[in-house]
Amino acid sequence: MARIKGAMMTRKRRNKILKAAKGYWGAKSTHFKMAKQQVMKSGNYAFAGRKMKKRDFRRLWIARISAQAKVCGMNYSTFMHGLKKAGIDLNRKMLSEIAISDKEAFAALAEKAKAAL
Repeated sequence: MARIKGAMMTRKRRNKILKAAKGYWGAKSTHFKMAKQQVMKSGNYAFAGRKMKKRDFRRLWIARISAQAKVCGMNYSTFMHGLKKAGIDLNRKMLSEIAISDKEAFAALAEKAKAAL
């Protein structure tokens, strides 16, 4: 029986890694061993980055809501508690968009939150 060599799949696998490492600095983009290590590390950074992105956006939304709530004479926690008691179910992303684009509507929400407390 004929012996099957793995040259084609080996080359394919190496080229796949080197293609992913395109643009990396120095030998990391040309040497397979270094490229493989860097692609694996980059994958870890990307995975962590996707989680961090969610945290960072939530932190940004809360900062925007807090700033606008202070203008309306409340702090963030009492504002959110008042909204919950008033039965207003808006997520932080939408509240931050309202705080930026429509300050009168945010002030109306703040008044409803104050009334509910």
